[in-house]
Amino acid sequence: MKTAVVTGGGSGIGRAVAERLRADGHSVATVDLNPSEEEFAHVADVTDRAQVDAALAAVRDKLGPVSILVNAAGLDGFKRFTDITFAEWQRVVDVNLNGVFHCVQAVLPDMIDAGWGRIVNISSSSTHSGTPYMSHYVAAKSAVNGLTKSLALEYGPAGITVNAVPPGFIDTPMLRSAESRGVLGDVQATIEATPVRRMGRPEDIAAACAFLISEEAGYITGQILGVNGGRNT
Repeated sequence: MKTAVVTGGGSGIGRAVAERLRADGHSVATVDLNPSEEEFAHVADVTDRAQVDAALAAVRDKLGPVSILVNAAGLDGFKRFTDITFAEWQRVVDVNLNGVFHCVQAVLPDMIDAGWGRIVNISSSSTHSGTPYMSHYVAAKSAVNGLTKSLALEYGPAGITVNAVPPGFIDTPMLRSAESRGVLGDVQATIEATPVRRMGRPEDIAAACAFLISEEAGYITGQILGVNGGRNT
């Protein structure tokens, strides 16, 4: 099996992805801003290239070259566009887009050397239709989808696939935090507007990631695989 790195792997979707990949037999290391008790957990800010490089060096030292990367680290934001400061804009873009840049660029040499790699970027279903008061978040996640497509074209000949999974309404700590702050709207109404009539689970996203990482998905690249209960088709 392969060595996998999951950013944002300390909680929510990232944690579910890490657990699924371990269950599938991969050696998994997580990179998260918050400490975790997992065996191969590394504390790093994905917006800081030096921290990313140090974390990946530690992963390689213990587990070997990185063959799988899942970018699940994320930061939301809720504010009227005219009230967003540039610093707030920059922070959301830094985490959601620039963090992907740093991590992908840092692991690509391992994948190129191996002639095999899997990259899955967690974007957002908000990129399909937009979301009011989240312009900085939607802009960053939309850029992740575009980056995914460009990287797929560039590195397909090297044996590397790059895909994105935009989650829908998923029951995560980040979502519950937004709900507690009163910025999420009517949760029950959203569930009722979802064709499958439930919130998503982090495990739903993990299952999609596991498929895209599998050998069976080797002919799938540059795709945006929505996992949203039918809300965005």
